[in-house]
Amino acid sequence: MRQLSIYCALAFVASMTGAGEAAVRLPAGSAVAAGVGGSVIGSLPTITTIGSTIDPVNGDSNPYGLAVAPAAGGGIALGDLVVCNFNDSLNIQGLGTTIEVLASVPGSKPQRLIGDPRLTGCAAIAMGGAAPWVAALDANDNPIVSPTGQLLDAINNFGWTEPWGQAFVAGPNSPAAFYETNANDGSIVRINLGSSFTFDKIARGFPVNHGAPGNILAPSGLTYDAGRDVLYVVDGAVNALIAIKNPATIQKDGITIRGASIEGPYASRVKVLRFGAPLKAPISAALLFNGNIVVGNTGDNRLIEFTPEGKFVGQKVLDTGAPGALFGIAATGTTAATTKIYFNDDNTNTVNVLSH
Repeated sequence: MRQLSIYCALAFVASMTGAGEAAVRLPAGSAVAAGVGGSVIGSLPTITTIGSTIDPVNGDSNPYGLAVAPAAGGGIALGDLVVCNFNDSLNIQGLGTTIEVLASVPGSKPQRLIGDPRLTGCAAIAMGGAAPWVAALDANDNPIVSPTGQLLDAINNFGWTEPWGQAFVAGPNSPAAFYETNANDGSIVRINLGSSFTFDKIARGFPVNHGAPGNILAPSGLTYDAGRDVLYVVDGAVNALIAIKNPATIQKDGITIRGASIEGPYASRVKVLRFGAPLKAPISAALLFNGNIVVGNTGDNRLIEFTPEGKFVGQKVLDTGAPGALFGIAATGTTAATTKIYFNDDNTNTVNVLSH
């Protein structure tokens, strides 16, 4: 069993290929000029509202999960924004049951895809095609919804512990699978696809805060880089950005965070790329065209940009109002000029886009 001090790991920025460099500690308010160190968001000046995310039927609000549809089908077009609401119409945390679809153009209106109690507390959405997969915290399941709005499978036959994050992972060295995080035990589960689903809890023990809905901080923001075969995880409980190499080959119970140690036969796959400022209660993340990662702080509503090695290269305030606005993030584009970063704003119950 390999052990390494998580406190030592968190104190350094470790590259995926070996030698690390000492982390540069920056206060949360520090700024990096546009373009410095390969920043993409520094060249994106415009925030535009796409539309309201409030469900037009029952008034569900507080958008958490966000995905850009990678395929068309049913009521979902290629490139549509698929959003789920965490709260109900009374703004009671964790009682939202709806998924909305919006065209990715300003002035779009939310079209309800589904409302179902098995979606209660939808915290994250991932899509490998036109069907959304949902991490439903309060329902404690992981539903699959068809693009026509039918609930295909609640996936409630596994011991979930408060589903919180979700990502679709597929690449040249990684067979297609969904990965899901849990807010209660800080675990990561791989949902293996096939004639039937199988489940491997590949990691457990990531820090969590066991907070009430709306204040939950735990591993989330799952983001996959197929070119590097790296699964990124953000953990707002300790303000960390973490990289897990070759996740498809990590076996059940391969990684355990226990106290001050990262343990298990696959512990060497885990690299803590960033710890502390400028991260501040992050929950979401997205991958940019150049391999950089953008992370969404709920603590100060800032979008923070890092290189794949964890170097801080840029930040931007997306909402100047009360903290706790910035949740789901999704990015598109193949150059800086074509990059669009979509984000849910819970202060305004809207989905917006940062772009040129």
